[in-house]
Amino acid sequence: MPRLPQVVIIGGGFAGLAAARRLAKVECEVTIVDRYNHHVFQPLLYQVATAGLSPGDIASPIRWILRKQARLRVLLAYVSGIDSAAKVVKLDGHDPLPYDYLIVGAGATHSYFGHDDWSRVAPGLKTLDDALTVRRRLLLAFEEAELEKDPERQRFLMTFVIVGGGPTGVELAGALAEIARRALRFEYHAVDPASARIVLIEAGPSILPAFPESLRASARRALVGLGVEVREGVAVTQIEEGAVSIGGERLEAHTILWAAGVAAAPLGRDLGPGLDPAGRVIVEPDLLVAGHPGVFVVGDLACFTHQTGKPLPGVAQVAKQMGSRAAANVGSLIKGGKTAPFHYIDPGNMATIGRAAAIADFGILRVSGFTGWLLWLFVHILFLIGFRNRLSVLLQWATAYLTYQRSVRLITRNPDA
Repeated sequence: MPRLPQVVIIGGGFAGLAAARRLAKVECEVTIVDRYNHHVFQPLLYQVATAGLSPGDIASPIRWILRKQARLRVLLAYVSGIDSAAKVVKLDGHDPLPYDYLIVGAGATHSYFGHDDWSRVAPGLKTLDDALTVRRRLLLAFEEAELEKDPERQRFLMTFVIVGGGPTGVELAGALAEIARRALRFEYHAVDPASARIVLIEAGPSILPAFPESLRASARRALVGLGVEVREGVAVTQIEEGAVSIGGERLEAHTILWAAGVAAAPLGRDLGPGLDPAGRVIVEPDLLVAGHPGVFVVGDLACFTHQTGKPLPGVAQVAKQMGSRAAANVGSLIKGGKTAPFHYIDPGNMATIGRAAAIADFGILRVSGFTGWLLWLFVHILFLIGFRNRLSVLLQWATAYLTYQRSVRLITRNPDA
């Protein structure tokens, strides 16, 4: 039997899974490599961070997701580098993995704009570990405030600052406000959780810049209605333990969360020199990388400007469509054909602000409030992987809507403490 082409996919995120599925009927052997054994539905990470869902509700093992696919194996390993000249992927502590075609969907990490020391004080939200860290910090703040006798110290403990007014920051702020104002309302005696101060800081002129002004205004009103202080057009100049500096103002806060920026995974450096300022790999129209034969880059790691003149946003739909196109191009090359250019079809943009409040932009259709929230629910339930996940999330959201409760308010031990 002749040797089948070897296709390696780095990353089990939206792009990697889409690529693996598209290769199901192609005569090749597929290996997907990820440092985690699970795929995470990242748009709902903030729900785990704010005690609305359990980690298992938004994550599934990659092996289980792709269990019916023939000629595919999954490796739990850390990719330390790519040698495109030798056509091998370097694995930390293991033998190099040879490939004929490589699809790199390694994603992105937090960017602190040159202030990496801020990460210790202001955690971001990219993985399940991040979500559990944020959940622990949020819930412990209220517990510590309950024990505190000094009113000034109590106010400090119940001050929360979220840096970044994109969808993640807005959704975090809205969910945290609901926890403080409603879910914890009658559960503490020494403090009133509803008195918590929640500040959302956005350096740009407006929160949610990807949305039209009418929907941004609707989201702003919803946040203010929940008691969130929205600061726009002000940049954070310093973050330290217990305080955030905004220009000349020093805002003391016990809990600081980062939702302001992302940077491409360091693996992209092996595919240079064509990198953009954020470290993303500049790709050709067909998602191939110039100077690296057989290598496609997809998802948050790819800088694709051929359609609009600007890089496409780092969202799930872009990653899915890129992964699928890269895999289709691999299939075409295996059959002796040519690659086709990638074209992104924008299905719309959504963000939720809190209970029965969301915004949705589908181009000709723009909705907000309760209708937007219902659409947001439907879309997110639809795209969750696995029937059990969908049913579990639906039941928990229904319970939360009727009772105002957050079902997973568990404070777990920090293994690094």
